[in-house]
Amino acid sequence: MRVFKAVLFLLFLSENLFADIRLPQLIGDNMVLQRDQPVTIWGWAEAKENVTATLKNKQYKTVCNSDGIWKIYLPAQPAGSGYELALKGKNKIQIKNIAFGDVWLCSGQSNMVINMERVKERFFDDITSANYSDIRNFFIPTMTDLNGPRQDLPASEWKTVNPKDVLTMGAVTYFFARDLYDRFKVPIGIINSSVGGTPIEAWISEGGYKKFDQVLKTISQNKNSVYIDSLSRISSASIKNPSEQTDVGKAEHWESIEYKPKGWRNINIPGYWEDQGLKDLDGVVWYRREFEVPADWTGKSARLFMGRIVDADEMYVNGQKIGQVTYQYPPRRYEIPQGLLKAGKNSFVIRVTNQTGKGGFVPDKPYFMTVGNEQIDLKGTWSYKVGQVYQRISRSGFSRLPFAAQNQPAALYNAMVAPLLNMKFKGFIWYQGESNVGNPGAYATLLPALINDWRRLWADENLPFLVVQLPNFQDIDYSPVESNMALLREAQNKALLLDNTAVTVTLDLGEWNDIHPLNKKDIGKRLALAARNLAYKENKVIYSGPKLTSHNIRDGKIILTFDNVADGIRSKDGEDLRWFAVADYDKKFVWATAKIVGKDQIELSSKVVKVPKYVRYAWQDNPEEINFYNSENLPASPFRTDGEVLDESKPWKGKKCAVVLTYDDALNVHLDHVLPALDSLSLKGTFYLTASSDAARNRIKDWRAAAENGHELGNHTLYHPCDASVPGMSWVKPEYDLSKYSTSRIQDEIRMCNAFLKSIDGLEGKRTFAFTCGHKKVMEGEFIPMMSADFLAARAVRHEMHSFDEQKLLDIDCYSMVEQTGRQMIELVKQAEQSGKLLVFLFHGVGGEHALNVTSQAHSELLHYLKNQQNDIYIDTMLNVAEHIRNVKK
Repeated sequence: MRVFKAVLFLLFLSENLFADIRLPQLIGDNMVLQRDQPVTIWGWAEAKENVTATLKNKQYKTVCNSDGIWKIYLPAQPAGSGYELALKGKNKIQIKNIAFGDVWLCSGQSNMVINMERVKERFFDDITSANYSDIRNFFIPTMTDLNGPRQDLPASEWKTVNPKDVLTMGAVTYFFARDLYDRFKVPIGIINSSVGGTPIEAWISEGGYKKFDQVLKTISQNKNSVYIDSLSRISSASIKNPSEQTDVGKAEHWESIEYKPKGWRNINIPGYWEDQGLKDLDGVVWYRREFEVPADWTGKSARLFMGRIVDADEMYVNGQKIGQVTYQYPPRRYEIPQGLLKAGKNSFVIRVTNQTGKGGFVPDKPYFMTVGNEQIDLKGTWSYKVGQVYQRISRSGFSRLPFAAQNQPAALYNAMVAPLLNMKFKGFIWYQGESNVGNPGAYATLLPALINDWRRLWADENLPFLVVQLPNFQDIDYSPVESNMALLREAQNKALLLDNTAVTVTLDLGEWNDIHPLNKKDIGKRLALAARNLAYKENKVIYSGPKLTSHNIRDGKIILTFDNVADGIRSKDGEDLRWFAVADYDKKFVWATAKIVGKDQIELSSKVVKVPKYVRYAWQDNPEEINFYNSENLPASPFRTDGEVLDESKPWKGKKCAVVLTYDDALNVHLDHVLPALDSLSLKGTFYLTASSDAARNRIKDWRAAAENGHELGNHTLYHPCDASVPGMSWVKPEYDLSKYSTSRIQDEIRMCNAFLKSIDGLEGKRTFAFTCGHKKVMEGEFIPMMSADFLAARAVRHEMHSFDEQKLLDIDCYSMVEQTGRQMIELVKQAEQSGKLLVFLFHGVGGEHALNVTSQAHSELLHYLKNQQNDIYIDTMLNVAEHIRNVKK
């Protein structure tokens, strides 16, 4: 009987617990709700339960639906704070100190996470004065979900800003919020949903990947628990260190004051041990040194600053452990307890562990000990001894990096963004990209996908989206170089193609030796400028540095024109502008002399490149001490003119027209003169080879090199048959009279040519075809329709050009060039530009070798015109243009 009553009591208790209204983590004391917009309060309860909300003496009611979810819609409220919200169902909940203001969702990776505690030495006064009860912060702890969107967040809470709680607030977000609050005096809410070391892919929803088939396959596969368990086992095996050796230093207590050092060698701090004689060592290295401490320090606590250490460390003073850090990024700041230091010699021992890469102490960081206003410098010669050597892990058995859920597509969105969907926001801030530097090309499509995805999810295509561009980082390279980080910054700039976006340049705010630079204050202030313009409609606020609008080549110099210059371009330090490079069409960049020649113009010249064609600015990982600014003290973003931004969804990729350069009959002059001319300008052509011709058969190596360089090899049949029945074709040999060919014969010869071409370029799939003499019929009629499985496009000869919509891929027209001048050919291009059509040129001889000929000079004039107009003309091979037409028409 007692058991029965206990069961009844538990059932009654669980039923009432289920009946209680519950709130998501976001709805709680000190929360900020978006002002001037209707907002939603939501939660869970028993189905059909009545729920009432009371705000400002007004009641709002709803009924919980069959899924146990209820929502109450509050009308738009003006800015203000100190309100209470009463919720009543079968229980009552009182939410206190609510504010209505502007709420910003801030996301990304570690630089968005870095909090004020991390930068407290640099911004001490900002912390002590941080008394802003109307700035509130909501930080979301890390959580992932591979299966789908969650309804609620992990345990978290709203905190108002005061000198204590500001230490846990993201530094960028605090300075951003403070600037906005000081300007507008409305409550500012920051929701920080960020995880260090994560890629952009993890933050996009599954619905945001509609155009990413492979990513969708990964998301689907990740929902299979058996598959994930197998990956986890592989990951665990891959990260096990095969070494069974123990750390000798631990076993012998090298940290102890009783230990007598033997066999220790000298080493410098700061510095990496690989740079000081320990080649490729992964493992544990112990450091030790004695320091003289003055008598008046005894009995006092001291602060110890040991810069940054790669990777992990344990710190000992006089044999006592005073702290440790388990990974490389945090600054090492330790408290030496009162009474531990003694007058005279004191023992300092550091155990440093490094898993991969260089280990040791990062240069250009603070290394000292301090009491009050006195300091002892800790840099210099220490002693070291190796405690343990790790065996290098062979990854030959592993095809992928260890599995981490937080790096999987949609995993962080599901757990840390999806539960926010009922909230209204003023805008988004995104500070991320370091984890995608290895593949910057993909970022150019992923970032717009993220922006469009979040705007879709919040049903507002104009929500402001502010992006922090990656700052300068890594070693300085004093020669023009290729840079993945520059490519990533360029990809971030492509966000500007979307409306109501801004990219905040931080190229002057980084540190060469720290991926987490400390100057978060200026980043926040620049973001606030962008927000004032985009979100608060202060249209006269300049929030961006100079932006390139055009460039022109004049008298061997390049003239660059910019907007966003305010009162004009400035050299911040009064020196010549730095980090400009120029190149000819070979794209071999050299440093240029840069002069400011007007309010909005810069002139570039070079003694090495007599007629420069391309420009790059700050195209480095770390262009330290840039000095190209506008009068508002905002720096220019890195840029280049040798890259293109193409819109694959529009005809001619968003350009005015398209031009294809084709060359028939596989002539020696094509290899000896045409290809070098094209390559010098980075232009690509299509070469239609007749397999039996001498130059086709005898110069296979040269044709293969052309294909490897991006030129197309197209099919011009095996023997070049033409219709001898047509007037003017008496030169055609009887055995190659196309009018006497059967369909099967022409098909066989064409496919033999395809096999020949494949042996040269290795191309799988469809090619393009050029009708010999423009003739299309054999005895049975037209043959090319029956070969649509072999060819994507076929080129005819009718001296016409057509619009995008008029294109018939198996019957594309062209203009055959015979003795035309450069000016005449350029006029054809101009007609295509004006009409928006496709212009295909057909060349045979170029400077000789064929009766149908144009001069090399005329051909060169055409190529140079095309190159100079490349921003407006889509120039590509026939195959690429045909694929573009097909894809857009689909």
